[in-house]
Amino acid sequence: MSKVKILNDPVYGFISIPYGIIFDLVEHPYFQRLRRIKQVSLTHYVYPGALHTRFHHALGAYHLTCQAIDVLRSKGTEISDAEAEAVGISILLHDIGHGPFSHTLEHTLINVTHEQLSVMIMEQLNQEFEGALSLAIEIFNNRYHKPFLHQLVSGQLDMDRMDYLNRDSFFTGVSEGVIGYDRIIKMLDVHDGELVIEEKGIYSIEKFLIARRLMYWQVYLHKTVLSAEEMLVRVLKRAKELTSNGKKLEVSKSLQFFLEQEITREDLKNRRDEILQQFSRLDDYDIVSALKAFDYQDDEILSYLSKSLINRKLFRLELKNTPFEEEYIEKIKKLVTESDKVPSGNLEYLVFTGSQTNRAYSTAKQEIKISFKNGEVKPMSESSDYTIQANMVRKYFLCYPKIKV
Repeated sequence: MSKVKILNDPVYGFISIPYGIIFDLVEHPYFQRLRRIKQVSLTHYVYPGALHTRFHHALGAYHLTCQAIDVLRSKGTEISDAEAEAVGISILLHDIGHGPFSHTLEHTLINVTHEQLSVMIMEQLNQEFEGALSLAIEIFNNRYHKPFLHQLVSGQLDMDRMDYLNRDSFFTGVSEGVIGYDRIIKMLDVHDGELVIEEKGIYSIEKFLIARRLMYWQVYLHKTVLSAEEMLVRVLKRAKELTSNGKKLEVSKSLQFFLEQEITREDLKNRRDEILQQFSRLDDYDIVSALKAFDYQDDEILSYLSKSLINRKLFRLELKNTPFEEEYIEKIKKLVTESDKVPSGNLEYLVFTGSQTNRAYSTAKQEIKISFKNGEVKPMSESSDYTIQANMVRKYFLCYPKIKV
């Protein structure tokens, strides 16, 4: 039996990391960087315990994937050691492309998704490790002939979601997010090459879907969290605007690199190594240090927004199920303009609108499938007494400094 490294995780207890490629990837600077990126961005402004990182989450998702592989093998599914290792690598690195504060700044510093960056980083690592990640990349991109392996990494019942719901619930203290992950994993099986859930696990899946919906509106899209994240986005947008106008800001070299230019997917193709080298040095610390420095900037908007974030003097955020009336928005803008407590001008940084969406379950994407004792397999939407919340819920927000309205 190969030797393993034992890590103590607050959610699952002991996690085993086998020596070899898995251990080497965990030790790599690209992966260690995830220690410095918070899993749920600025959620700790509402739930003080939510300080866990992408590093925690990646290891947790890997742990659950190993459990799932063991369960599937015990039920007769053929999974070679090479495939097990590859799917482990794939889930371990699935979030390697996240930038500072995770999703918050995804299209602010660099105009590509974290999934696209994850693939590019995995390809670069594959060169460094002489092709050892080739199968993992195939699985990650859903190009392998066993689709259930990809479904463990990315799907409506993947180990990514299984861990983040469980972990985020643990660290926020929001009990509505607790799921029976261990029972769900034990109910996993494979039918015609696809992942299915045994019939007796259907109520655990219903609980999983309800928990996900509640966690989005109670934690991930909580209006105070949303206010802080939208403010952070505007700090970086203002910093980019000032930099493009020749203003020299006190930031790290890696952050300066992304403030000075708009990075597109085409740039990543042509300058992959240069851009990934800078990206791999960028984390939450760069942004927090910049916020503290911006506090002393002579640009009133940048200083005001940064100071407000550092000291948690957050903007008021109103949520509605319908768009805000233009008359009301103009009223707020007028009040902000007349206030002597906020900087004058540049209202786009002080009063802003937008929307957030959430879909608890999608019937358009590959559905969760239930395997019945009679051999029949049905999608979740046709298998449950629970009314699947498949519709897209959109909420509109208006965000502005806390003034009397």
